[in-house]
Amino acid sequence: MKKNKILEEILKEVDKHPEIMSRREALKYLTMSPLAASVLAGASVGATTASASDAKGKIVIVGGGLAGMSTAARLNNTLSNADITVIEPDPLSVSYQPGQTLIGAGIWDKDDIAYKRDDFLPSGVKLIKGSVTAFDPDNNKVTVDGNQDVSYDQLIIATGLKLNYGAIKGLEGEITSMGTDNSVVRQKVGKNGTHSIYFRDGAADTYKGIQELIAKAKAHKGPGKLQALFTHPNTPIKCGGAPMKIMYLTNSRLEEAGVRDKVELTFYTNGSALFGIKEYNESIFKQFDERGFKKNFAHNLTEIDTDAKVAVFNHHWKEKGEWDEDLEEYGVVIKNERVEAKYDFIHITPPMKAPDVVKNSPVGSDKGWVPVVKETLQHVTYKNVWSLGDVAAVPMGKTGGSVRKQYKVLVDNMVASMEGKSSLPSRYGGYTVCPLITSIGTVMLAEFDWSKKPTPSFPLDPTQERWIWWLLKVYALKPMTIYGMLPGRA
Repeated sequence: MKKNKILEEILKEVDKHPEIMSRREALKYLTMSPLAASVLAGASVGATTASASDAKGKIVIVGGGLAGMSTAARLNNTLSNADITVIEPDPLSVSYQPGQTLIGAGIWDKDDIAYKRDDFLPSGVKLIKGSVTAFDPDNNKVTVDGNQDVSYDQLIIATGLKLNYGAIKGLEGEITSMGTDNSVVRQKVGKNGTHSIYFRDGAADTYKGIQELIAKAKAHKGPGKLQALFTHPNTPIKCGGAPMKIMYLTNSRLEEAGVRDKVELTFYTNGSALFGIKEYNESIFKQFDERGFKKNFAHNLTEIDTDAKVAVFNHHWKEKGEWDEDLEEYGVVIKNERVEAKYDFIHITPPMKAPDVVKNSPVGSDKGWVPVVKETLQHVTYKNVWSLGDVAAVPMGKTGGSVRKQYKVLVDNMVASMEGKSSLPSRYGGYTVCPLITSIGTVMLAEFDWSKKPTPSFPLDPTQERWIWWLLKVYALKPMTIYGMLPGRA
């Protein structure tokens, strides 16, 4: 894949929405910007990979999504005699999930993010079209579909996570973002004002729901305003900024239709802040105030009545308890109250969990995620087991931007281990990036790592909304991911 092919793919994306940016404007920026130059260079065939290694061993990768396939490709590029098997049941597992927000806002179509697993299987890599139903790390094997044992020398777990809608009373089912079997979830989600962008069909339904909200607002005569609610659960989630992104984009669509004054937008989060990094949190607070958004902290969605359009939250807080004479301090009492909120439109970010097959196995932790040394991505117990992506127990690591750093570290370290080296050479520093869409045409590019400080890649104030980051988010990142990262180069 040559650099001009990446540019061609970016310009194809630009051409889809000339009302936002023309091809000429995009070309002017792409030819002048160091940001664009780095994106194009990173996605080109000439990108640096590890030196060729003669290390031998049977490598099994559980999961053929972005993390699994990118890792397979980079290993294939790195090893002279690669023996790699990917286990993945979903024919559409290779998807561009960051695009689900854009589908929900009507900027992309749902087919824009769907890619076939088999089209991105690296040459020479074997594929088992099935699901791992058991892990047996003590005997270096996994079981596929309950009847096929597959042995390995090195195991990489990249299963992704599950969207656990059924954890909310009134909803049912747990699915993956691209899973086509979502009929149980869609019995309630995707209709009657209840929506979620976290799976592809749900994202397409969300845009229809926004259009229905606009139509309802145009007909609304009062009193009061229509209510649009947006939730953030009490579990780790992929793309922590997405619950706010769809709120910002709904705001833009309401403004565009001239009915923003008829709808109240409220963000309900289980946490105590809007964003975990102080500088970005302060900037988002200002954006919320400027746009007239309401916010409720320490509210976790626990129940919903989709017929009556009532959401139920657990509002929780801490109060000072009794004096402890031994510790010479006051105890802390957790208080809870049930809060009901009527809605005309609600966007649900579902609780998320590791797959049960991981949680209920020796390779999983009590919370389900795969416990790894966060800097090396090596399992804490089994030294020939590795993990990355959404299923790995890594702080702030459930984004595609995180995977882009993780898979290079994992490959370097696993190959070193296969070569018998006494130490692992690469370290993951917790880098992640959240291109926080703040309107149709602007993005705040929030980059950070485990220091919990902004770590901008470019000499611009990262707390500011900018149209150039829209260019990166909407036009450049997908080609870079699909044609750069999936081949194991970017």
